[in-house]
Amino acid sequence: MGYTLTGPVLAGLMQGCKAKPELGYKPQLFNEDQAFLVAELAEVIIPKTDTPGAKDAGVPAFIDGMVYEVYPADARENFMKGLAAFNEEAKKEYGDNFAECTIEQKNEFVKKQHEVLAGKTDASDAWYKSGNKAAKPFIVEMKELTLVGFFTSEPGATQTLQYNQVPGPFKGCVPLAEVGKTWAT
Repeated sequence: MGYTLTGPVLAGLMQGCKAKPELGYKPQLFNEDQAFLVAELAEVIIPKTDTPGAKDAGVPAFIDGMVYEVYPADARENFMKGLAAFNEEAKKEYGDNFAECTIEQKNEFVKKQHEVLAGKTDASDAWYKSGNKAAKPFIVEMKELTLVGFFTSEPGATQTLQYNQVPGPFKGCVPLAEVGKTWAT
């Protein structure tokens, strides 16, 4: 019995089997691997420092919801194709899915994607290879979704941006001298 269990366990270890972290939400559109990829990429775009990161602000769930509920079918399909192409490029580059790469590899890979957009390197992004000029490059769309999701979240708005509650606090009885003048009605 020990011999039969040792073979698969040993094979898993040799292939670099890694425990997956918890997602923290139930994806509507993405499968588990796609959800991990989106979460890791969002965290590279807005990492946790002394302020919350993209994962802390719930950005992966926001992106899943936006793509699933708001995007029209063709835009959703383009996003999913871009997500798959992005991961395939990472596999070619590092031999592993993007989500399973080291943080240094993730940062380097995202930087290379930006260099492609800036014209500093040859176009390796699948959007450029396919000739689909109407669609945004995947990395640009992912950054937009990440930024919108982060800065419209409570942690992004209150802990990262300067937060001024509107309408402001209610002060029912304030002397006219403090206000300076009254409002016209």
